[in-house]
Amino acid sequence: MEIDRSLKENRAYLEKLYRDCADVNIREYTIKGLGSCLLVYLETTVNTFEISDLKELETMEEAMRTLLAGNAVLFCEGKTVAYKVSSQGYPSMGVTESEMEKVLRGSREGLADSVKTNVALIRKRLRTADMKVEENFLGKKSDTVVSMIYLKDRVPAGLLENIRERLGQIQVDGIMDSGIIEHLAEEPWYSPFPRFQTIQRPDRAAMELLKGRVLLLSDNSPVGLLLPTTFHNFLEASEDSYNRKEIVIMTKIIRYAALILAMMLSGLYLAVTIFHTQVLPTHLILSFAAARQGVPFSGLVEILVMEAAFELIREAGIRMPGPLGGTIGIVGGLIIGDAAVSANLVSPIVVIIVALTALGSFAIPNDEFAAAFRVLKYGFILLGAFLGLFGIVLGIFVVLEHLAGLSSFKIPYLMPYICKEHKDVCR
Repeated sequence: MEIDRSLKENRAYLEKLYRDCADVNIREYTIKGLGSCLLVYLETTVNTFEISDLKELETMEEAMRTLLAGNAVLFCEGKTVAYKVSSQGYPSMGVTESEMEKVLRGSREGLADSVKTNVALIRKRLRTADMKVEENFLGKKSDTVVSMIYLKDRVPAGLLENIRERLGQIQVDGIMDSGIIEHLAEEPWYSPFPRFQTIQRPDRAAMELLKGRVLLLSDNSPVGLLLPTTFHNFLEASEDSYNRKEIVIMTKIIRYAALILAMMLSGLYLAVTIFHTQVLPTHLILSFAAARQGVPFSGLVEILVMEAAFELIREAGIRMPGPLGGTIGIVGGLIIGDAAVSANLVSPIVVIIVALTALGSFAIPNDEFAAAFRVLKYGFILLGAFLGLFGIVLGIFVVLEHLAGLSSFKIPYLMPYICKEHKDVCR
């Protein structure tokens, strides 16, 4: 359509088109020689301080919120309103590469600490008026900006209302990270499986918005929350959309196999070596028996000690500075493991089993999702040690029943495996 001669008509059209887009600003100015003008711009994409952006603030509470957000507030004699003068705001880290979601192919940009910057990174990839940005202020003392981003007409009916209701129920003094929102907005159901998917890449966030999902961004946090989420979503990686179908299918099969290894391998080893040795070849059984000669502990104690040691090494590696983290892994995994085998404290096969279990958990793309299987691993260890393969099968049925009862904002957790409804939303 053509640009209307009337400034009023143009403003009305823009306000309707960009309704619920908090990052789109529309301002009127009077410029000498041109008269009344209309300026439209996206926050963080232009220097609003140079524009001399003056926004009216009608109440003192609104003025103080603007001040504490890092802007200047202008009061004038004889005026019952104040004016917001935008500035660069608080200092924050710039756009850097995501450390938690490494990819071989795709953008190197990661989310930053500023919610405005993160919205701009996603807007750069989805240049459409259908992308809506709703701002909420959570935390009685922190007054943290939480942006809800979605694509109009692609979100399932009732989902936005459900999310707004959940956010409205959060009553705390401070929101310091998106993780606090995740814990307080999650359904009251005790489960190790997360119902929010964390994300640190704007390109992945844009792709998920195209699928009809909703993104929550918290100020001062480089981690966004995607919802609703399903079991299958956690096994997808960013570069899956950029690679050929055959390669993606193969890597997803590997991830599902890694999931099984992380959860059940240690328990299966105990079940077979304690109760069901007849399922293994004779030479393999004799090899296991020879490796365990001189070991003073039972197989269960060996597994539990080594699993605890690997968890300790993993935690130490995370807390140590970057260059030293790899050193901790080498020292813990090779030197300590080799020393324990040489001292006949554990058998070599147990070290191999525990190492494969750890590798399986590392191959799962989402760390929070992998943590759930690291917790379930200990349950399968006990079931395998005391009930054998019957215990393993029982554990599988319990886990599947639990997963079938979970939901994320009324979307089944096992979508699309258990029903066909909303397949276009949670693929």
